[in-house]
Formats: sequence, C-alpha cells, structure tokens
Amino acid sequence: MQLKDARAIGDVVAHWTHKQYDALERAIISGTRISAYRRGTEFVVVPIRFRIVRDREAFDATHPTTGEKITLYLDEVDSIEVVR
Repeated sequence: MQLKDARAIGDVVAHWTHKQYDALERAIISGTRISAYRRGTEFVVVPIRFRIVRDREAFDATHPTTGEKITLYLDEVDSIEVVR
C-alpha cells in the first residue's frame, strides 16, 4: 500500500487511509508480520504497539527471528504490506 504525504508548514505528515490503519491494527492484534519500506529499505517486522511520540505517529515492532526492537514512524514509511 503506497502512502501519500502532504507538506504542512515544512513538516511531512503521513496520510494513511482507513484500510492501511486497519491493516496495521489487525497485524498488531494478531501478531502478523508486515513488510514496511522506509527510505528504500525493507523491514519485515511484527508490530506490537501503536503510539504517539512527540506529536508523531509510530509503531513499535520486533524482528521475527532475532527479536530486535525497532520503532518506525508513519511519516517516514513509504509503504506497508501484511505478510500472509
């Protein structure tokens, strides 16, 4: 799912659709892996929590095999897909 962004007074604001938010929320609830692209790098992770960090939407995730924790900010994510 490609994400759109808009510029508001120099800030980049992510505009996610309801479908994209629902997919992320379902992945958090069910423990399903997602593939997120940020700046050309693919992250295959298991999202565990959605939160606001300093006025930015973010989700915390773990790597499915190493358990490494990562926080991805929605306004930096180019696209996401649920891995089935």
